[in-house]
Amino acid sequence: MQIKFRQWWQPLLIISILMLAGCASLSANNLKDVSSTDASNEVSANQTIIVTNSQENNLARLEGKATVLMVVNGSSITIEVDGTNAPITAGNFIDLVQRGVYEGLAFHRVVREPQPFVVQGGDPQSKNPNFPVARLGTGGFMDPETSNQRYIPLEITPKGAEEPIYSQTFDRLGGNKQPALKHTRGALAMARSNVPDSASSQFYFALTDLPFLDGNYAVFGYVTEGMDVVDGIQQGDRIESVRVVEGLDNLKNSPGSN
Repeated sequence: MQIKFRQWWQPLLIISILMLAGCASLSANNLKDVSSTDASNEVSANQTIIVTNSQENNLARLEGKATVLMVVNGSSITIEVDGTNAPITAGNFIDLVQRGVYEGLAFHRVVREPQPFVVQGGDPQSKNPNFPVARLGTGGFMDPETSNQRYIPLEITPKGAEEPIYSQTFDRLGGNKQPALKHTRGALAMARSNVPDSASSQFYFALTDLPFLDGNYAVFGYVTEGMDVVDGIQQGDRIESVRVVEGLDNLKNSPGSN
């Protein structure tokens, strides 16, 4: 019975994770032209973003590691953010921490049944307590430098490789590639829609090992202390504070770090 149960709930979770960033998809030819002007933040799902090398170079990068202290419900969560294996993804997160984007945001999606899955937050719209709960998960970071929503490319480094692969899931690449950063319990990863390059500010904590997500979503850090705090997060709980306590010098190309 246990085997049969896993056979049906894992595909359901895969479908669910494709909606980790809500139903917001992207309509643009490049990052600079992406704009969330529609009131519902929803556009055609059959369009995509093309991330150029120059645009990747203009994004914040973390060259090395950093430690982040997040406080939820009066208790601390310590996170090691890995810019060695995920420089753009980690740099984006640290940049948003420095800008204060995550302060006061709610965890809008918590899935523990039928099995532990994820705790997700990071939608800037959740700062407004009157924002409709049903629409949370559709928002991202609006970059004041461009007046557009910032998106980052899907970034996954294969185990043993020196450079990440961008904008491609390992499922599409084929072969037996394994990521350097896996979805083990306590992993911190970026939420996105079914478009690979659609991550912005939303993130999730893995509540258990989720190997079927490896190579499809970008892990960029791990909880090193306070996993019991993550386990206790309920939908609607807010990030009381979050700050970089070590490794900020490793953040490059970030106006938000000034």
